[in-house]
Amino acid sequence: MTARSEHVWGTLDPFIEPGPMLGRRVANERFLEALLNADPFGGYHFFIQGGSARRTLRSELKRRFPGLEDKILVTDRRELPERMAQTTYHCFHQSDCIASQTRLQWLRNDHSPDVFPVTGLIHSLSYQHYPERFLSHLSPSTTPRDAIVCTSRSGREAVARLFGMLRDGYGLDEQAFAAPALPRIPLGVDVGSFVTRQHVDEGPCRFLVFGRISHYSKMDLIPLLRAFQRMFADGIASDAAELVLAGWTEDGDDFLPTLKELARNIGLDLTVVERPDEEEKTALFAEADAFISIADNPQETFGLTVIEAAASGIPAVVSDYDGYRDLVKDGVTGFRIPVTGPAATPQVDAMAPLSFDSAYHLALAQETAVDTPKLADALGRLVRDPALRRGMGHAARQRAEAVYDWPQVIEQYLKLWDELRSRPVDVQAVRQTVPPARLRYGEMFSHYATRSLDDDMLLRTSRTGHAVYRKQEFVLPYAGVERLVAPDHARQLAFHARKPVTCGELARKLMRSADATRETADYAILWALKHDILERAD
Repeated sequence: MTARSEHVWGTLDPFIEPGPMLGRRVANERFLEALLNADPFGGYHFFIQGGSARRTLRSELKRRFPGLEDKILVTDRRELPERMAQTTYHCFHQSDCIASQTRLQWLRNDHSPDVFPVTGLIHSLSYQHYPERFLSHLSPSTTPRDAIVCTSRSGREAVARLFGMLRDGYGLDEQAFAAPALPRIPLGVDVGSFVTRQHVDEGPCRFLVFGRISHYSKMDLIPLLRAFQRMFADGIASDAAELVLAGWTEDGDDFLPTLKELARNIGLDLTVVERPDEEEKTALFAEADAFISIADNPQETFGLTVIEAAASGIPAVVSDYDGYRDLVKDGVTGFRIPVTGPAATPQVDAMAPLSFDSAYHLALAQETAVDTPKLADALGRLVRDPALRRGMGHAARQRAEAVYDWPQVIEQYLKLWDELRSRPVDVQAVRQTVPPARLRYGEMFSHYATRSLDDDMLLRTSRTGHAVYRKQEFVLPYAGVERLVAPDHARQLAFHARKPVTCGELARKLMRSADATRETADYAILWALKHDILERAD
């Protein structure tokens, strides 16, 4: 029995989300399934905003993991401070590092007796507003136990460069404004759920492209069709190869008709499968001889479909770009095609903050060139040599089982969380840290009011307060503030202020009688003033 099995894993994210099963959603959902199937912790706490979202997640987790019902808690996010104070959390893990990771660290530092690791995952890194989000990670609230998990070497380098750019631009000292650790752990696949291709040497070589069919958010497929055109011109018969395009499409997009027209013109047998579900996806991989993904867009950071192809036992032809270079061993499990890209992009940089995301990503992708002649050569080698396809596919499947199967990936996370917890932290300094980016509303807007609550302010029970105390009237806090002021606070305050009393003394009385903190007591006093339970006596 390890200490980990007695601790609780926590998150603010559901990991299971509705909508089309795009790469990010697939990766997050499969991660959670693998973690709960491994079941290494004493409990799993999900702090979710919105009653409907909580009910949906609670029902879904109960359906998928009936044996863990007693260990899974799906609760209101407003319970975080109390739960952190009372629960031994091994770590909190977020499905991305953008939205809430740093704010979660702030709350931990305020309320948890244990400085547990807070980790989050990278996905796309190229959105123009992300530097402001990553700036919040460079904070005195960040500890050596916090980490941004990078799925690829290229993604890790991009985050490190971004932190360097922010430090240089804002003059941030590395000691005073620490950065989280940047460990690398890949995404995973359930290798056993993919059917290995039963290779047939006769007939055309079937190539599969699976992903968003979009020239501005995934990859431009025109160069791929040009590579097929080159291959045919170099002597390979057009009926020796066929191409299947499968994935998410946007209604009314004119990109797909353009691809179909070009394929007809060059004599390429093209099949399009729009918005396939998971069962259809598995079948498409099982029926393919080789996989192609020539990503040219900086939105791509890892490449989940590449390891899905490997799990299916087929070779992959990919651009030597982003995380793809981690996933394909060139000449062993497939081919990596060289890419030429820009060293600087001043025009796009200047306009990106004033443009739609699709506009600047398209501009960047159109100056990122996959080597078409080498792509045509790689395709031709696979068409001509079925034995090469089989050998590469076998090697790809073996690598997927050894490196990317979810149990291996989850084990890397467990080792990471254990190692982060063991790192020394100056707990006293963490407790005293005030996050510079936290908006302190009282300090910021106290001048809006005529006066601020202070200890010497003299208060007494109003006529309404006397009626509340006698249970002749009832005043209840609105839904949404019930965790800040309890329904019984009204009667207790009315009782304690029957004779004029200073605000400081009234707060202390409420703290003793209601086991409240000073902050909660002050909130209740202001609420009682607002609802005419108390009034000023001076």
